[in-house]
Amino acid sequence: MPKYDLVFLHAPSVYDFRQRATLWGPISDLVPSTPVFDMYPIGFATLLSHLQRRGFSVRINNLAARMVRSPRFDPERAIANLDARVFAIDLHWLPHAHGALEVARLVKKHHPDTPVIVGGYSASYFHQELVRSSLVDYVLRGDSAEVPLERLLTCLLAGDDTKSVPNLTYLDAQGGLRINPLTEVPADLDHLTLDYYPLVRSVVRDRDLLNYAPFSHWLEYPIMALLTVKGCTRNCTICGGSSFAARSLSARTEPAYRSPERLAEDVRRVGALSRGPIFLLGDLRQAGLDYARRFFRAVQGYQGAVIVEFFWPVERAYMEELAAALPDFIVEFSPESHDPAVRRASGKPYTNAGIEQTIAAALDAGARRFDLFFMIGLSQQTAESALATVDYCRELLTRFDDGRLIPFISPLAPFLDPGSLAYERAAHYGYLRHAATLEDHRQLLLQPTWKQILSYETRWLDRDALVAVTYEAGWRLNRLKREVGLISAEKAAETEARIGQARTLMAEIEGLLARYAGADLQRELLARKARIDAANTSTVCDKSELDVPVGRIPFKVLNLAKIGLGGGKV
Repeated sequence: MPKYDLVFLHAPSVYDFRQRATLWGPISDLVPSTPVFDMYPIGFATLLSHLQRRGFSVRINNLAARMVRSPRFDPERAIANLDARVFAIDLHWLPHAHGALEVARLVKKHHPDTPVIVGGYSASYFHQELVRSSLVDYVLRGDSAEVPLERLLTCLLAGDDTKSVPNLTYLDAQGGLRINPLTEVPADLDHLTLDYYPLVRSVVRDRDLLNYAPFSHWLEYPIMALLTVKGCTRNCTICGGSSFAARSLSARTEPAYRSPERLAEDVRRVGALSRGPIFLLGDLRQAGLDYARRFFRAVQGYQGAVIVEFFWPVERAYMEELAAALPDFIVEFSPESHDPAVRRASGKPYTNAGIEQTIAAALDAGARRFDLFFMIGLSQQTAESALATVDYCRELLTRFDDGRLIPFISPLAPFLDPGSLAYERAAHYGYLRHAATLEDHRQLLLQPTWKQILSYETRWLDRDALVAVTYEAGWRLNRLKREVGLISAEKAAETEARIGQARTLMAEIEGLLARYAGADLQRELLARKARIDAANTSTVCDKSELDVPVGRIPFKVLNLAKIGLGGGKV
């Protein structure tokens, strides 16, 4: 009998990235992942927990993280050696359009009779295209695959028909397209296990930590995420998780929340596992102030670092309640632009006074730090507006000058989210799309620079302008941070050098594109691979600027590291 009933596989963005020379630019500077997006979705943890509680044998293989950590790791060999009755691959965000399908191809090569399931937001959007390929047998649509996956796995292991499995798309025996109704849309999240202990038990069972690590450098920065909600009350234009997108991709007419008391239990249990910060995904106020206050009462006294996000400005009274419950709190707030007109076009109709009020309230209440995120590539955003964002950051850093306010700026890249308003109503919002199908996006990922990879441009910024403005804004903000003492002169110089190198490489690669094609182009690119790879991480800011300092990693995590780091089993 196979060792596992199901194995989850997480692919890198581009499967053979180690054999390619791609100038990814700053597309991952503001997330924990590397440019190949080696962080698997939080759904892997909830799905594994759900299936294990029902008696299935399940594991996770983070192929992307293993490939990043070791050039010797052979993902094809790892896939060939896996012993499973079913494989499941995430295609949650569109940057995995190449890697997910190439991993599916390898599964079919080495396990031709084993079913392949794909799920996630992007899989939900492109479900018909996926099952019509020869690589994917089933797509589970929507944002809640726990019950559908359990039912599908039960059917597959028993050899039963799958026509009653909710949220499922597949081809029947005659090759006809079957789209089962999307009816599994839970009203709350209290049925999920979100404390990571089932994941820990799996690590111990398999004596393998590396494959279960959420991303490649998690051992060095063990941040943990907790899900407060599925769905959203907001309609941010560019967001594939917005209310608009959730309605079409997941048939979700309103958000589903984790009960505040259970969320508080999750915080305490996860806090016992890791000294890294806990990231609460979603604005607690979406469910109402009563919900947030119940959570504050239940979590009162927790001393660990907790990151909270705000989707709109915050009143001082609320911030004080938050600080009383979670004294070591960090804020993330994403106004996207300093320009109110651009912000309104992005679905965020609040004032600059609201932004400043939120910063003041958080810092006065004792926030350890306040991360402020801006973006380039928005509707109605000109080059002048994007660069003026840095001027606004200077005003803020002059007013809030104690080192806790940290602004960031990055491009909206590489793709527009399918299902978002900007994707579905591109012309209305001033976007010109360069990709419509999953295959279109897969081919874009194989282009040599992030400028050619971009799936869009806007009426105000074409691809050339967007890239140029991103580098210039990053350069200016980096100098500003050095000037006010947010980063050291040494760090600033390193970032400035990488921006300069990236600009030089962009021009150099464009010159190659004008002279070479095919194998000749690849040869010339590979000759520059070391330089290109060196410019791909921490381009417009050092990624370490995002990290919250962590204390001693507790004995449980150290013991797991001893178990898993030795063999790195597949």
